[in-house]
Amino acid sequence: MNRNIIPRLTIAALPLLVTAAHASSDEAWKQLAADVEAKCRKAAVAIEKPKAAVDPFGTSHYGLALVTGKPKGAKGLVVQICVYDKQEKSVEIGSEMDANELGFTPAK
Repeated sequence: MNRNIIPRLTIAALPLLVTAAHASSDEAWKQLAADVEAKCRKAAVAIEKPKAAVDPFGTSHYGLALVTGKPKGAKGLVVQICVYDKQEKSVEIGSEMDANELGFTPAK
């Protein structure tokens, strides 16, 4: 076999490999974001109808989201930080923080 053909075949196959990796990567990021959102919303037991804003990529080890909503049995808007362990696929959620104090609501 001609040794010069191996680098040429590698270069020819590279666009196919990059396209396949990119497609699966996009789907993997979407699946991660969906899992982070679902688990963070479920963990926000102190919030009525929680909404999660998911960081699209997180960190190398953690998925991140801000969970917002009306606290159960109270008025106002609260925010909780949710951290998703990518390896364990588990979440931890922080305590409620007042959205007004964080500047998440418009000034009156």
